[in-house]
Amino acid sequence: MSATRPPLPPFTEESARAKVRAAEDAWNSRDPERVALAYTEDSVWRNRDLFLTGRTEIRAFLADKWERELDYRLRKELWAYTGNRISVRFAYEWHDTAGQWWRSHGNEQWEFAPDGLMRRREASINDVPIAEEDRRLTAR
Repeated sequence: MSATRPPLPPFTEESARAKVRAAEDAWNSRDPERVALAYTEDSVWRNRDLFLTGRTEIRAFLADKWERELDYRLRKELWAYTGNRISVRFAYEWHDTAGQWWRSHGNEQWEFAPDGLMRRREASINDVPIAEEDRRLTAR
């Protein structure tokens, strides 16, 4: 049995904002283990054109992501919430090994189990090349 991950559904505006901020903080840690613990053991993801199931696949995906997406910095914003679902929009900036900076924009739809762990994540993401001097996202 897994521990609960507050805040728990059903969400209020305050608890949905707290859930979004906790996710942003975890992803900015760039720690695949820490991030993966926010998902159910059998969590289902769509990330761009990839379909993942379970923490093991999520953890491996994140480790690979942060080996390629260097100096990653993310911002998430609550878009909508209801019951056990939250919708966010986000942007993150990173550079590749050749030094090209990117800004990635997207939307995520999240569905949570009663224990507060995310059981479904649907992410649509687009990448735009940017100059280093055009970076906007810094640490909070």
